[in-house]
Amino acid sequence: MENHEGAAAVSDGVLDFSRMSLNTFNADSVSSERKRETKQLYLNYNRLASLPSSVSLFCNLEFLDISSNGLSNICEGITRLTKLKTLIAKNNRLDEFSLPKEFGSLQLEVLNFSGNRFQEIPLQCMKLLRLESLSLGGNRLKSIPAEIENLVSLELLYLGGNLITAIPPEVANLPYLTYLVLCDNRIQSVPPQLTRLHSLRSLSLHNNLLTYLPREILSLVHLQELSLRGNPLVVRFVKEMTYDPPSLLELAGRTIKSRNIPYFPCDLPSNLLHYLDLASKCPNPKCAGVYFDSCVRQIKFVDFCGKYRLPLMHYLCSPECTSPCSSNPQSDAESEDESSVPADRLQRVLLG
Repeated sequence: MENHEGAAAVSDGVLDFSRMSLNTFNADSVSSERKRETKQLYLNYNRLASLPSSVSLFCNLEFLDISSNGLSNICEGITRLTKLKTLIAKNNRLDEFSLPKEFGSLQLEVLNFSGNRFQEIPLQCMKLLRLESLSLGGNRLKSIPAEIENLVSLELLYLGGNLITAIPPEVANLPYLTYLVLCDNRIQSVPPQLTRLHSLRSLSLHNNLLTYLPREILSLVHLQELSLRGNPLVVRFVKEMTYDPPSLLELAGRTIKSRNIPYFPCDLPSNLLHYLDLASKCPNPKCAGVYFDSCVRQIKFVDFCGKYRLPLMHYLCSPECTSPCSSNPQSDAESEDESSVPADRLQRVLLG
């Protein structure tokens, strides 16, 4: 490997060493002028076991593709690439111990670690505050850290093809999240907090273990595509009804709230005032009741786009408080719901 630059594809600001069967990369063979001018560097589809620190000599680099090598670590030198915005490192042997300590100091906007060996999302990645796109599909992730909420600029989160069992409610704190891909995991439920994702347009949940969706999902007003095929909710529906009798505290709280009994901060201890603030209104339009900790969990079917009927989790204040559709034994197949989603809002529901 005497002269990289002579064999590389070169154009304005682009240096392409892809598919050259390189075992090492010697940046010294690239002229100083070319190093300064290079904004995009392609080293993908080679045989690199590690990324040499000499990559830091490309001081104006904005885009780096090191995909499809045998990389097991990323050198400390990458943290000196202060202008780097895009790092593509798909299909390597990277894991949560492969990144330099100061990796989070980069100004990355796009990061793709799909097809590696991550069992956890490195906490260094949670410091990339300018990150707009994060892809970790096809790894071995078992969970999503609560620190994901730090990525306040994130628009795309791709975590398909992992071993994730739950969606942390902190995901709902990503104000610009537009595309959320969690397909091919082991997720059993969707947290109702996701209703706060006001920018969400596409939610991919196919091939998981979902048996119902939270009714709050109807509040995702910009959602255009919802992918649910390959979940138990498509082929079988949950019909269980569980109920824990309310405590005396809850009964008293329900009475105060449902009868609009006035109270003031000077009347009650702060813990009881906080408790009363947690009251949830019963969603049954024919009921004026409230509940706190004790409620009936029930499946209610809603019509999506006039074509698909989906089971949504429905919380009622008591077993006697049944909504109109659930009083009909044929409701699973035939009911109409007052909260049906307008056909012009949700454009695609992928069930099969």
